[in-house]
Amino acid sequence: MEATVMNIKEIVEQKWKKRPLIISGPCSAETEEQVIATAERLAKTGKVDILRAGIWKPRTRPGSFEGIGTKGLPWMQAAKKATGLPVTVEVATAKQVEDALHFDIDVLWIGARTTVNPFSVQEVADALRGVDVPVLIKNPINPDLELWTGAVERVAKAGIKNIGLIHRGFSAYGNTEFRNAPMWHLAIEMKRRNPELMIINDPSHICGRRDILFDVAQQAINLDFDGLIVESHIDPDKAWSDAKQQITPEQLGEMIDRIVWRQEASNSEELQSALEKLRQQINHLDDELMQILGQRMKIAEQIGEFKKNNQITILQTNRWNEILDRAVQKGNKLGLSQEFITKYFDAVHMESIQHQNKIMNS
Repeated sequence: MEATVMNIKEIVEQKWKKRPLIISGPCSAETEEQVIATAERLAKTGKVDILRAGIWKPRTRPGSFEGIGTKGLPWMQAAKKATGLPVTVEVATAKQVEDALHFDIDVLWIGARTTVNPFSVQEVADALRGVDVPVLIKNPINPDLELWTGAVERVAKAGIKNIGLIHRGFSAYGNTEFRNAPMWHLAIEMKRRNPELMIINDPSHICGRRDILFDVAQQAINLDFDGLIVESHIDPDKAWSDAKQQITPEQLGEMIDRIVWRQEASNSEELQSALEKLRQQINHLDDELMQILGQRMKIAEQIGEFKKNNQITILQTNRWNEILDRAVQKGNKLGLSQEFITKYFDAVHMESIQHQNKIMNS
């Protein structure tokens, strides 16, 4: 028995270092037969490194299936025994941590609804003290990198050495395309701040539907993510939770095969030289943009002086609409998306308002 424990620990350590790391399994553990059958079919693909299943399911509203609970943990043990693969579950309370470790769960993850609450994260972190288990931390539901960073710091202070990140998208008002808006820039910034931490993508929760799963997964790999966590079910349409975003184990294997796996950099001097020349062009254009933006703000200050002297308000709605409409039309001809143009000019407009406000108050 001891040898088996040592073997699985060695496997977990090897998997943790593997790139790309692929985690898959059902959204929820429903029955022992469903968990083991899914695990065996996933293992058969040869693409999966760690098996997952939701044991406790925090739901937005009461009445939905909230997980099978602790009685599902022996099923995960059985799945591990049947496949030889490590297993992972989500934990949100000290009791759940205790139960998961009691049943030899190899990797734990902290969900988005827990990450958003520092009290809950601290409870989980306290329960992890003195334990040697890898922990993955999902981004909080709301787009707040400080909460995500705080969760990492709390778990690290508990003595956990192997910490990874899961990008599962963010709740955003007005978002219609995704279940959770990816907001890639936030994940990229978190990766920049924590280059030593593994970060994997959760396209299942970003998409909320299987038809765009591949596109999001490929984009994550294009952005140098370290792997994927994808929900898989033996009969997705009959799943007890999140049926629309799950795929069969065989479909998962096909998706992994379709993905173009890229590397961060090439060792070829010729390729590096060609890339460096293009980067220098970007640097020169960025310098020019900064110069032009600086000049624009100086003119905005002159306008602020004029408005101050003539008792005119800073915000001129008609003029702002005119600028935005003109920019969107021009940007469209240049191949720039309306979303980008709107965000860019919103930022420029707010900076211009701040400059004019300083003039008004001087």
